[in-house]
Order: sequence, then C-alpha cells, then structure tokens
Amino acid sequence: MKNKLVVVTGAGGFIGGHLVAHLRRQGYTRVRAVDIKPLDEWYQIFPDVENLRFDLRLKEACERSVRGAAHVYNHAADMGGMGFIENNRALCMLSVLINTHLLQACLEAKVERYFYASSACVYAEGKQLDSNVTALKEEDAYPAMPEDGYGWEKLFSERMCRHFREDFGLCTRMARYHNVYGPHGTFEGGREKAPAAICRKVIEAKLTGRHEIEIWGDGEQTRSFMYIDDCLKGIDMIMASDVVEPLNLGSSELVSINKLVDIVEEIAGIRLLRHYNLKAPKGVRGRNSDNTLIQKHFGWEPSVRLKDGLAATYAWIWEQVTAGAAETLAA
Repeated sequence: MKNKLVVVTGAGGFIGGHLVAHLRRQGYTRVRAVDIKPLDEWYQIFPDVENLRFDLRLKEACERSVRGAAHVYNHAADMGGMGFIENNRALCMLSVLINTHLLQACLEAKVERYFYASSACVYAEGKQLDSNVTALKEEDAYPAMPEDGYGWEKLFSERMCRHFREDFGLCTRMARYHNVYGPHGTFEGGREKAPAAICRKVIEAKLTGRHEIEIWGDGEQTRSFMYIDDCLKGIDMIMASDVVEPLNLGSSELVSINKLVDIVEEIAGIRLLRHYNLKAPKGVRGRNSDNTLIQKHFGWEPSVRLKDGLAATYAWIWEQVTAGAAETLAA
C-alpha cells in the first residue's frame, strides 16, 4: 500500500491534518490532501504531499480528487462544536453531497477501500437524557432520532456507505468518532469543541488576570473525549479490518464539563470563578462510548488519559494564543 496513492479529504482540518502527518510517518510516499480552505488556513501542510483545494460538494471535484487512488479517507464536512452545529443545521446537512459524490467517484475510479468518518451524533437523543448515561452501543443508533442536522447527515451517509458496499461492491469502512481533541485544531472562532474552547478560555483568563470563565449549560452534562493519537490508531485498525459495520471509536472515560474545567485549571495552575450560561447550546445531557465491539474485534480501545491529552492540547493552544498576542503587540 505504501507506494499506492492515498487520498485524505478534509486534510486542512484537525483530524485530516493529523491523518496526513500519520500516513507520512508510516512511510506512505504518495499522499493527496484535499480541502476547501485556502492552503494558508490549513492546520498542517506538507511540501511532499499533493495539496489540492477543491469544493467536494461538487461531483467533478470528487472525481478529480480520487483519480488514481487506492484508498480514500473521507474527513470532509462542514462542522464544528455544539455552538456551530446547533445553529447551522442546513450547512451540516449539505455535507451529504460530499460523501455521496465521493462514493460515486470512488466507484468509478475503482478505489480499493473507502473510509468514512462518522460521529457519535448519530445516536438516538432519547438514550442521552441523563448525565449518568449508559454507554452507547452501536445498535443504539436505531430506531433513529439523531442530533438534528449534523447527526442525520452522518447517519444517512453511513447508510450510503453500506448500500454502495452491498449493491456495488465498494469496500467501505466506518468509525463513529466520540469527541476527538488534541493540538493543531480549531480553538476559537465558533467551531471549536469543548476541550479546545475550555483550554483557550482558561489561558485567556490567566493572561488577562480576569480569573473567571463562562461555561455553557450547568456544567453537569457529560461526555467522553478521545485524544488524536488514539483516533489515528483506531482508523488504521478499522480501515485494515474486515469489519463492515460502523464501530465506536472513542474513550470510555466519562467526565462532566465541570470536571473538564477542573483538569484544565489544574494544568494552568489557577482557579476560576465560573459563570453558567444556561441559554447557550449544550447538546445532549450525557454521552459515552461503549467499546465492547472494538475490544472484541481488535483487543484494544482508546487509552490516553484525559489529563495527559489535555496537557498536550493546552500547551499547543498556549503557544498559539501567546504568539498571537505577541504579534498584536508588535503591530
């Protein structure tokens, strides 16, 4: 495989950028990276990679992107944290064009394997009403009532992958990501997810001396968060496997948002006055990953401890924020 062409879509984003870097480290010599953003806005970019700027909602762009490819990893989507997906449901739904056109293009190009990055947002909201949530099994996606907009697009796109495999013989693999975080991702601007947002808020409080923080909701909503290194390892396993159904790819370490703030405060060495914004987007009450199936298939599950992953994430965001502040002062 390492001499065959591998394509990563959404490569200018967080997970896609890390995946390109990961493939290069593994010795892949032909990598094509595709994203809609201008190249100077990509989080990671490499000169020895074929970097293309395309709008993959267009079928012609998908055909150009996968031409000659053996494996395709689809991480392209219009998405963000809860503040984005709750207020941009139509934009999130339009990502269905990306997956649909990529599947068609991959079939025509005789791509050997296609990976689809799905999400825990596919799970039925009625199973996520309690902060002491029972961990979600893959079967809990049905009967379907996922996160409006983003979750429905992900669930529909999973079905498209399944039917392209069943009807046309395209080899598809799928992972349901549970809150991936780490360095080299969005931490400001409205699309950031909770770990990055909280790291940034704590850093800003420390730098300004205003030792207070706004928390969306009452802070008792719960989630699990998976560090990017675990995500990459899981992608490798799932892509190479014979498992055709979607698999959870997430940590089973359940924490409240308040606990998340506790951990970041400890990393920063400060304590903050907390203000709770009960009108802000907050998503489901509780969500956790049941890892029974991934353990059964691979004898493995994500294992990076939250406090360790957050320490690395905090350090990277600190560098970005302080560098930005220094540039502002210099200007």
